[in-house]
Amino acid sequence: MGICQVRLLPSFLNTAGKHELSDLIRYLFEEAPEDELSELFAFAVELNRENYGGRVFFRGLIEFSSFCKNDCYYCGIGRSNVNAVRYRLSEEQILDCCRKGYALGFRSFVLQSGEDGYYTDDAACRIVSGIKELFPDCAVTLSIGERSYDSYRMFFDAGADRYLLRHETADEAHYSSLHPPGQTLKKRKLCLYKLKEIGYQVGAGFMVGSPYQTCETLAEDMIFLRGLQPHMAGIGPFIPHSDTRFAGFSSPPSKMTLILLSLTRCLLPKVLMPATTALATADKRGRAKGLSAGANVVMPCLTPRDRRRDYSLYDNKLCTGGEAAEGLSDLRRQIEELGLKPDLSRGDHADFTDRAEMADTPAFSGAEQKRSNDYGKHE
Repeated sequence: MGICQVRLLPSFLNTAGKHELSDLIRYLFEEAPEDELSELFAFAVELNRENYGGRVFFRGLIEFSSFCKNDCYYCGIGRSNVNAVRYRLSEEQILDCCRKGYALGFRSFVLQSGEDGYYTDDAACRIVSGIKELFPDCAVTLSIGERSYDSYRMFFDAGADRYLLRHETADEAHYSSLHPPGQTLKKRKLCLYKLKEIGYQVGAGFMVGSPYQTCETLAEDMIFLRGLQPHMAGIGPFIPHSDTRFAGFSSPPSKMTLILLSLTRCLLPKVLMPATTALATADKRGRAKGLSAGANVVMPCLTPRDRRRDYSLYDNKLCTGGEAAEGLSDLRRQIEELGLKPDLSRGDHADFTDRAEMADTPAFSGAEQKRSNDYGKHE
């Protein structure tokens, strides 16, 4: 490919058709030599530096319910899994997670759950407004699935800033092979466009190496992201769960996820993109590799310790070390060793923030490091 060709990728990715994109993905997966992939990864990191000064933004993840009405074929908390451990956090427990996160320095919280009707629109609004009342300087992200336009509007008016809703695959037939009848790609896409219309910072995303995925379906994913222009993109490897129909399938080589992270950074230079827990689970150096391929977000877990393993989307999910709030100071050091800058501010998308203001925001203070160490000792 060569460094000159790498620099042409943003233009190519924004104009190429499905056939050209699938050919590129296939070449990078199967034929590209290591030096070309290294150039691709380095260019993706350079784009992050250009748009965010090489900052890596921290989000405090709170997984507040393992109940779900859906039955996605790949997911360990689908409603038909009788072996899943079910739990719900109370509104006060959720606020307490935020209190602990705030004391550690987090200024951005992600509330994630299965699609659990127990949390009505009113309940979700109370939780969001409660966080905003206690911590008005913080961003709140919701990741609670498909809801109506009116529901999304209520959450936004209550103070939610962002919404994560991975599309999983943009190919209709592939989507049907991963989900039961009644869950449709059309509805998922419509939700994402509604969220953008309302004014959220919106996150889409997809699994890498999911059953029946091809380079052609991945090309569809790139085309969909190009049209949607999301502010966030969650891209991580498929990892099977032993209680699902895909238990016998394998996870892909981490290289495939890294390539798609870099391509997405080239396509969407300002995107906020995590080095996912799934990548860190599949590869013990996955987080560092993801950040070295263009990712610029990490999401340490603030879920109560006794519930972290119960939010079991896939087998052997990592919930300690850098994936946990208790490992915050170690995670900070790892990021700095990569030549990047840990940042616990709100970490808004570049189009939603004054960049000069962001530049004036301290990254990770010594006081925050001490709080991280103390939390690890006493929590």
